[in-house]
Amino acid sequence: MVKEKKAVHKVVMTEGKRNIIHQLLDEYDIRTAEDIQEALKDLLGGTIKEMMETEMDDHLGYEKSERSDNDDYRNGYKKKRINSRYGTMDIQVPQDRKSTFEPQVVKKRQKDISDIDQKIISLYAKGMTTRQISETMQDIYGFETSESFISDVTDKLIPVIEDWQNRPLSAIYPVVYIDAIHYSVRDNGIIRKMAAYVILGINTDGMKEVLTIQVGDNESSKYWLSVLNELKNRGVKDIMILCADGLTGIKESIATAYPQTEYQRCIVHQIRNTLKYVADKDRKPFAADLKTIYSAATEQMALDAREKVAQKWSDKYPNAMKSWEKNWDAISPIFKFSADVRKVIYTTNAIESLNSTYRKLNRQRSVFPSDSALLKALYLATFEATKKWSMAVRNWGLIYGELSIMYEGRLPE
Repeated sequence: MVKEKKAVHKVVMTEGKRNIIHQLLDEYDIRTAEDIQEALKDLLGGTIKEMMETEMDDHLGYEKSERSDNDDYRNGYKKKRINSRYGTMDIQVPQDRKSTFEPQVVKKRQKDISDIDQKIISLYAKGMTTRQISETMQDIYGFETSESFISDVTDKLIPVIEDWQNRPLSAIYPVVYIDAIHYSVRDNGIIRKMAAYVILGINTDGMKEVLTIQVGDNESSKYWLSVLNELKNRGVKDIMILCADGLTGIKESIATAYPQTEYQRCIVHQIRNTLKYVADKDRKPFAADLKTIYSAATEQMALDAREKVAQKWSDKYPNAMKSWEKNWDAISPIFKFSADVRKVIYTTNAIESLNSTYRKLNRQRSVFPSDSALLKALYLATFEATKKWSMAVRNWGLIYGELSIMYEGRLPE
């Protein structure tokens, strides 16, 4: 198969461009790349001034050298400092006597022409702190941006986040995951651990979709019921399987908000919680024994395997297997499904890959200055991660068919 060559945009050196470059070299004593940047900055300022002069001509109805009976006329210039991609620069803005001139090339109150907002937000999305962004803007673009200015820019995201958090959702999600990642957040001078709860859905087309992100530290039945009711209010009428760790009150809340929904205890978290009781040298063989439980062909075979694992390790680790027995009603739903459906439910690859993006924020920032700052960072990280979500879950057709049989009449045909 012949590979298609990627189109390459070639810069054509026309005679006009060559003349401009020669004039630039004649006008400015250019010896370094910095000299080029300074020359371009000077040219940009002059170009903006000439464009504004043309705008003023249109506004007044006559050119600068012409006479006119218009009672409005030019009234000198006002110096204005702006930020550009070439650094900070001063420009001369034409003024009129009546102060009715509204320039368009650089609008009134506009202090930046370099799309700095998008640059700041892009850096914030990569996990930089406001101080790091301020230093980066100074190093790269040559002008100062205070931490409070950067915070003001990122605060523009808050209405966008609120709209996203309140957007309508699909009526049906075959599978939904809830997971938590903990962050250190400064609250009135005290550093507290706060949880970011990520709710991820697989829609009827097999596409992953982050439904919401909640920042809080108050797990309870009341809390989770309010979260699930919010999903209902945004249009979610039915969920087949909700997969989560043993969050306080989650089981009772699911039974109230979505009585038909099956609660599946997250197997990945179940394994991790079990291995906390196990010494490092025994973790590998213990994990291998646990696999005989959750990979069993039937629930009865899983129960037999559970009994064998408990007997084998009970003397050494008497508490390790207690949670498997206690939570069996929430662990066991997976055993009625095929390997394809089980893979979607218990490996939670979808949310684990998303969480790896969120964990980078913990590595880049030891403490967030507020829960609002944390939410902004999570929102941007989410959109960075979900840009790659262009394909449905693998074997979704087979999985959807099986779920349609298991939950007859609840999924669209």
